[in-house]
Order: sequence, then structure tokens, then C-alpha cells
Amino acid sequence: MQAEYLLDNLKFISQGGAVSITVAAGLLAMSIGSWTLMVIKAIQARRLRSSSARFLERFWQASSTTLSSMVTVMSEDLNKAENPFARLAIQGINAANHHKRYTAQLFAEHAVTANEGGSSALQEHSRHDEFIAQALRRVIGQEAMHLETGLTLLASVGSIAPFIGLFGTVWGIYHALGAIAVGGQASVDKVAGPVGEALIMTAFGLAVAIPAVLAYNALVRDNRLLMGQLETFAHDLHTYLTTGVPLAAGEITEMTPMAVSL
Repeated sequence: MQAEYLLDNLKFISQGGAVSITVAAGLLAMSIGSWTLMVIKAIQARRLRSSSARFLERFWQASSTTLSSMVTVMSEDLNKAENPFARLAIQGINAANHHKRYTAQLFAEHAVTANEGGSSALQEHSRHDEFIAQALRRVIGQEAMHLETGLTLLASVGSIAPFIGLFGTVWGIYHALGAIAVGGQASVDKVAGPVGEALIMTAFGLAVAIPAVLAYNALVRDNRLLMGQLETFAHDLHTYLTTGVPLAAGEITEMTPMAVSL
């Protein structure tokens, strides 16, 4: 029975001409694209949570040593950079090393007096702090754009799929009523069948749009939570790179995304 019903619907779509076939093909392509993206994003999110948890645990364990020793211990994790936390850490460390290396050369070339040296040291610390903060902000912005990849597709499918399905329904009803008019039979039993079959396009559009909307909302929420965690880590990393001492365990776990301000 279901097979016959499906064949009837396919027959109705083919009878609608090129417009109905194009609408059905477009909705099918949207459905395949959105479901493919949802599956990929779900797999990526699962891997990201697992790799991020392992990285953060190893990173803060290694941070009890000096920065150079920590880089040596974390070299394998940092070189892989499989998650945004690792990429943020390696960019922050590179920024700190870059500023320290070239600042040392600058001070060696331009010696200052004792009084001037104290003022210059304070200014240099301020520049070092801001240099690292800017590097971390840049990485956070890049990661935010990376996480938003594909969301435009889901938002577009969720927005336009119902209207495309409705257009297919209107077109199908138009052809059904035209065929009835030509046949000269306008009884309820003759009208109900073709019109009911035309409505399947609206149902198809909703079936495509609803999962896309739900997935979009879920991904936006997950991305917001991840960005909050990333900003919290950036705050802790900034403190570590500028002071050389990581925050205490309690201070790290109690930090919330709302308290982050680089």
C-alpha cells in the first residue's frame, strides 16, 4: 500500500511538468545537503569535545613547569592543533616568544639609563600584555568564523524550503484543476485526489525545513557554549603568558564566560 502511495505521488510530480520536477529535485537536494552537514557537524562536535578535554587537562598539568619546558612537553599536542584550544595556545605562545625575542634585541641595541630603564620596562610589559591579547583575539575571531561554516546553509534551507514546497503545491493544484476542467468533471471525489496529492509538496517542504531549523538552533547553542569556553581559556592563557604563573585550579574552574575580557 505504501509503495503504491509513493508511486502515485511520484506520478503526480512527473505530471506537473518541469516546474514540479525542479521543485521536488530542489527540495531533495536541500534535504541531502542539510542532513549531510548535520551528520558532519555532529561527528566534528563529538571529536572536538573529546580532544579538547584531553588537551586542556594535559596543558594545565604541563603549565606547572616553565614555559619552555611546557612547550617541550606539549610539542606533540601543539603541533597537531586538532582543536581550537590547541590552536589558541600555540598562537599565544608564539606571540609571547616573538615579542620577547625581538624586544630583547631592541633593548640590546638601545641601552637606557637606570631611571629610564624602569619606565621603559613598565611600558614594555604593557606592550607585551597587549600584544598577546591581540593575538588571542585574532585567533578567537578566526575560530568563530570556522565554527559558523555551514550554518548559512541550514538557515537558508530552514527559511526557504517551506515556501518552495508551497510553490510546488500551488503549481500542482493549478495543473490538477486544469485537468479537471478539461475533463468536465468537478465532483468532490474527482477534485479531492489531485488536490490532496498536490499538498504533498508542502509536506515535503516542511519535512526538509524542520530538521534544518532544529539543527541550526542546536549548532548555534553549541557554538556559543564553545566560544564561551574558548574565551575563558584565552583569559587563563593570557594570565599565564603575561605573568608566567597559571591561575590556581579553583580560579580556573570558577571562571565564567561572562567574566572574560581581554
